[in-house]
Amino acid sequence: MAPKVLVSDKLSETAVQIFRDRGIDVDFMPDLGKDKEKLAEVIGQYDGLAIRSATKVTPTILEKADKLKVIGRAGIGTDNIDKEAASKKGVIVMNTPYGNMITTAEHAIAMMFAVARQIPEASTSTHAGKWEKSKFMGIELTNKTLGVIGAGNIGGIVCERALGLKMKVVAYDPYLGEEKAAKMGIEKVELDELLARADFITLHVPLTDQTRNILSRENLAKTKPGVRIVNCARGGLVDEEALAEMLQSGHIAGAAFDVFSVEPAKDNPLFNLPNVVCTPHLGAATTEAQENVALQVAEQISNYLLTGAVENALNMPSVTAEEAKVMGPWIKLAGHLGSFIGQMTDEPIKAINILYDGVASEMNLAALNCSVVSGIMKKFNPEVNLVSAPVVAKERGVKISTTNQDKSGVFDGYIKVTVVTDKRERSIAGTVFSDGKPRFIQIKGINIDAEVGAHMLYTTNEDVPGIIGTLGQTMGEHGVNIANFTLGRSEAGGEAIALLYVDDLVPAEARAKLAETGLFTQIKPLEFDVA
Repeated sequence: MAPKVLVSDKLSETAVQIFRDRGIDVDFMPDLGKDKEKLAEVIGQYDGLAIRSATKVTPTILEKADKLKVIGRAGIGTDNIDKEAASKKGVIVMNTPYGNMITTAEHAIAMMFAVARQIPEASTSTHAGKWEKSKFMGIELTNKTLGVIGAGNIGGIVCERALGLKMKVVAYDPYLGEEKAAKMGIEKVELDELLARADFITLHVPLTDQTRNILSRENLAKTKPGVRIVNCARGGLVDEEALAEMLQSGHIAGAAFDVFSVEPAKDNPLFNLPNVVCTPHLGAATTEAQENVALQVAEQISNYLLTGAVENALNMPSVTAEEAKVMGPWIKLAGHLGSFIGQMTDEPIKAINILYDGVASEMNLAALNCSVVSGIMKKFNPEVNLVSAPVVAKERGVKISTTNQDKSGVFDGYIKVTVVTDKRERSIAGTVFSDGKPRFIQIKGINIDAEVGAHMLYTTNEDVPGIIGTLGQTMGEHGVNIANFTLGRSEAGGEAIALLYVDDLVPAEARAKLAETGLFTQIKPLEFDVA
């Protein structure tokens, strides 16, 4: 029987025809996504679901989706899909991360022109029969300095377009290598320098704990007088109230926003201010972009249902069903190793070196590589997935290398990950025990045996008496239960490490108390997805 797909949002007829041409039964009901009850009623008939943003895939919907194998989102954002519930149900969630990059970058450039020449206000004035030529004196983009915060996929295109406009481009991106920046023809700088030098600032980063409010009141005050700010990335990156005040004071000359901290934006501090251009989240709203992501999602769903190929999946690696039975625990291990290093590394990564030993070296290394790199890159961009992670790493100038070797020790196989930065090399190794549980077996060359938990605490110290007692007492005083406690050292009196598996995230007060003892050279809370 042919697979059956439901299209519950508005996709182009061309995309729907792709399913038909490939022998897949498809029901095109573009308004069904708005009717939760009806969707829940019919979803049990389908193997695949193709959506945009209107359809909300909730646990209730998934509970009824007994046949569903794959959900494809035509676009990047998947906030309308409960990915945890989908994973538990065994449903693959795919998106189309690259279909609207050019469109969003072009919108940022258009917004920059609009605010530089006050085009919307001038247009409104002229439509009103006024001829206020002297009122709308603008500035040129040529020879101006553009500060780009985030030089990844979309930010990189903006850099390229800006250079074509003869602008000088400086970029703040902690994970952009110097070599990559040089190839792009841009100058990599720290954030404070960008704020001080830029005539225009444009943001192209996801909204994470690290980027939230990156243009805070304090940082906005550091900007060059007369700067113009463009945000076509995510709401929440800029303190909108502080920006409004600085626009009114004249310190900031203009702003152009396509995204807002609360959407739909019915009211906002930036509304109705002079020389502020606002659009209703139109970054991806072009005919070409919408067509591209629709065609892409149709191809991806079809490929999976007909051949098992997995593309741009957010909740599983690119492996066959046969491989997944054996590789599942190793894929989890690879992700944990990457996540450990990602959480421990704050400076730009130049290279990722992965060693596969024994049975691990005989597996689908492409999938394992993706899991390692995804684990590392998720700290920097939560939207990274197992497919896109290597692409993101490559765009950031990160070199990835692998080495295979025969069984060389007491374990049947293991994976060792080493990252290289300008300051240091950091490594961690792990294996999978016979019970199927991933374990950390070596950190910084120090042998350990640590079970991986959702919440962990990593410390380093000189090998002296009292460390165990201090850690245990401090955790107890702050109500943190220790599930597992692992120690290791390089030699007697040398460098030592501790890795605690705890029931809850260790609070800042407990970490501060440990720091006050002066016994520890490093105290780092870690979190892992062990679901």
